[in-house]
Amino acid sequence: MSNRSNWLQVVVAAPAHSAIAGPLTYRSELPLSPGTLVRVPLGKREVLGVVWAALPDSGDLPETQARGIASVLEGLAPLPATWRRLVTFTAAYYQRSLGEVALAALPPQLRDLSTVQLARRLKRPTVDTSRPEDATDLVALSAQQAGALAEFDAENAGSKRPALLFGATGSGKTEVYLRAAARVLAQDPNAQVLVMVPEINLTPQLQARFEERFAHLGKERVVAMHSGLSPAQRLKSWLTAHAGQARLVLGTRMAVFASLPNLRLIVVDEEHDPSYKQQEGARYSARDLAVYRAKLETEDADHPHGPCRVLLGSATPSLESWQATITGRYQRLNMSERIGDDSSLPTVRRVDMNHQPKHSIIAPPLLDAIAQRVARGEQSLIFLNRRGYAPVLACHDCGWKSECPHCSAYRVFHKIDRTLRCHHCGFTERVPRACPSCGNIDIAPVGRGTERLEEHLAELLAHVRRPDGSAEPGPVRIARIDADSTRLKGALESQLASVHAGEVDVLVGTQMIAKGHDFRHITLVAAINPDGALFSSDFRAPERLFSLLMQAAGRAGRDARHSAASEMWVQTFHPDHPLFAALRQHDYPAFAGQQLAERQAAAMSPFGFSALVRAEARTQEVAQGF
Repeated sequence: MSNRSNWLQVVVAAPAHSAIAGPLTYRSELPLSPGTLVRVPLGKREVLGVVWAALPDSGDLPETQARGIASVLEGLAPLPATWRRLVTFTAAYYQRSLGEVALAALPPQLRDLSTVQLARRLKRPTVDTSRPEDATDLVALSAQQAGALAEFDAENAGSKRPALLFGATGSGKTEVYLRAAARVLAQDPNAQVLVMVPEINLTPQLQARFEERFAHLGKERVVAMHSGLSPAQRLKSWLTAHAGQARLVLGTRMAVFASLPNLRLIVVDEEHDPSYKQQEGARYSARDLAVYRAKLETEDADHPHGPCRVLLGSATPSLESWQATITGRYQRLNMSERIGDDSSLPTVRRVDMNHQPKHSIIAPPLLDAIAQRVARGEQSLIFLNRRGYAPVLACHDCGWKSECPHCSAYRVFHKIDRTLRCHHCGFTERVPRACPSCGNIDIAPVGRGTERLEEHLAELLAHVRRPDGSAEPGPVRIARIDADSTRLKGALESQLASVHAGEVDVLVGTQMIAKGHDFRHITLVAAINPDGALFSSDFRAPERLFSLLMQAAGRAGRDARHSAASEMWVQTFHPDHPLFAALRQHDYPAFAGQQLAERQAAAMSPFGFSALVRAEARTQEVAQGF
């Protein structure tokens, strides 16, 4: 073997601060293309790596200077050049190592499979491609939906800018996504489409809708990618997408790194959602990377069938995306009307809590409105973006509070299993029998979470009965949906099915239920305690609050029969705040204009750049010293 050939640069999983953060040099008996997946020795272990480049000349280095490739994952095509360029950009922009980003983007099970095990998996029957390509019956488009699609298609022949679909809740954005995807798939028999959603709980219902629409392609042609799948399921989805067999991939932020050799369209639903930002390990914004990936795919000369477009969708776009449409960098597609001739957005009612009985959690007028909904057989949604029983457990003798010893947050009291849980780092302990500081046994919860709100509502509505003419007359049925109540596999789907079936009168929950869901029988939505975000130190807090309240309001009146009587109630101590004035008119442009003016005056995003430098250490002194 010549010393001057087959020397390769291989990236392996390693954090940015590691001594092996860059590619490592290995030798191979055979030339290997960049993007090839290999297993290589690293210390005493054998790990998965990606060939990043072939070294043109190893010089006179002896073979002992570099260890040999252990094996090649045969049967897998090399990862595409655009995928490697995306990883390279991500690592540089977000200051991480190549290997940390590249290996995190691959399914975990792939790291542990031997070449023999992988060969067995690849020998399994491939996707059936013999099914007829007859589309299912399509619903009629509204004038605004048809107009948005026509504008989006017209841009394909022009500047190919990213498009922002600015559509009111209930305006039919999903149907536009479906039509745009169908057109791309019909134009090219090999084309692939990536559809991204912010959270796992939105994936199953969207997947069902896409599978129904694209049933003619075969069920295995529509795959999901998110952390809720088992390792085997994630591997299967990834292999199907990487081989080009999956025509449509639905996933959360991790799906932006899916290996899709024929990607022609990326859809980012609810593009404003902060869930698109990865906050642990290699941090990144999946929405921003989706825009950049579409640019890379368009520049790729290997795609003869036209550009890769990106379609961002939201009723409350991020201010960065909104500003991009003002400057002309993004194309804006407007859909301001709900589907249905009689559909209208809910009336927004502000409840001034300064004029309500002291310490009341649910204002009497709101409680009466909920009772009226129950009597009419309609549903109500009570939104409180704080799970658990109470945000803090405190001792009123010495002032002790349930702080987390590992981070700067408070641990939340969960009454159901008597635990204190940190919702930031996950640290959990049993509730102490007495105050750890002074021994006082009278420690009490402070504030309210969804658990406590559910319990409180049951007490307040104990006297209310469903009408005798209903299918199940009797006491009010209250359900809670949050990250705690849906922890078990299948729990979320089961609870959502109960809501859709009309088996729930009052639904209590966090932001999990405030966006994306199509609840047909909900006519009242109430936000219980939204004031905290009005005066937050986070400059994006008002933007996120407005978005969340608009999204929550959009769950009401989605059935045209009930839309005229649908209402959004907001309990606040600051009813005259400009945010609530804009919310009352469902006027996102007015809110965005006011916020952008403030941002520009302060040179904040999107008018200025900022970087966050975080120090993590075992002690606060070390972190502050850094």
